[in-house]
Amino acid sequence: MTLQTPDMEKRHLEELLGRFVFLCHKSVGGNQTGITDVTLLGFQFSPALEILLCGLFSVLYTLTLLGNGLIFGIICLDSKLHTPMYFFLSHLAIVDMSYASSNVPKMLMNLVNKKGAISFVSCIMQTFLYLAFAHIECLILIVMSYDRYVAISRPLRYHVLMSWRVCSVLAVASWVFSFFLALGHLILMLRLPFCGPHEINHFFCEILSVLKLACADTRLNQVVIFAACVFILVGPLCLVLVSYWRILAAILRIQSGEGRRKAFSTCFSHLCVVGLFFGSAIVMYMAPKSPHPEAQQKVLSLFYSLFNLMLNPLIYSLRNAEVKGALRRALRKDKLM
Repeated sequence: MTLQTPDMEKRHLEELLGRFVFLCHKSVGGNQTGITDVTLLGFQFSPALEILLCGLFSVLYTLTLLGNGLIFGIICLDSKLHTPMYFFLSHLAIVDMSYASSNVPKMLMNLVNKKGAISFVSCIMQTFLYLAFAHIECLILIVMSYDRYVAISRPLRYHVLMSWRVCSVLAVASWVFSFFLALGHLILMLRLPFCGPHEINHFFCEILSVLKLACADTRLNQVVIFAACVFILVGPLCLVLVSYWRILAAILRIQSGEGRRKAFSTCFSHLCVVGLFFGSAIVMYMAPKSPHPEAQQKVLSLFYSLFNLMLNPLIYSLRNAEVKGALRRALRKDKLM
């Protein structure tokens, strides 16, 4: 039997992805074009500054993986955290690690080797994955806000309304719906003929930047992206704000000062994450364009695809007594062993 090397496995995977893109492209009536590779222009700074940025982003990426991995591990290992709130937080940690890993490693590689070349198939798959994980992040945050609303406003019915079956259905639905929505964007994009230029003025294959390579009318794509933003960002954000307004009213009715403080702490942490992620995404895709749209896109993309993902575990752990308590218990167990 012939052993496959990592390079052979990578080529095999790219072949499979290439066939998938070809079939999608053919099924929606798109023209096959000569584009096989594109170049990510990145930040276009001096070499010394790009090396500095590479070091900084490497640290932030490592912190993102370590922080989210730590939260996921603590939730899995500590039985006291086996509740709906932490069940969804574990999903958020997985999404954050996957989201960052879909584009940051390639960005770091390009900062080091200065080439920025990426196959068109890999570029399309990067677009698909970043869209899917972004949608999942939105939906998981919405489900988490609903969980907090039920816990504070309907405490007596909490275990009925947020049973494990309901939680599992909400989590699976969030993942499945997000991947199908991202697949819809992918299919609409692959119906277009791509003829250049073979350069993307971004540090990863962001969908608006990729559409600039098309040599056909992209208005349908733009309309669908805007409609998806209304559906996945604006609508849910309004629901979150309404639910937290009602949560605030419920918190103010709590008699116990300790209970009020704990409820405020938990909800404030979630509102910080929601505000950072939804705010930057709405500005990115729905706000009027600045005089320098490429620079704006790069800054905002960095904000919600790296900084936010690093801050999530810090916000949830530093302001959450239960997570800190679970971490202390885990450390004590290690010392005893």
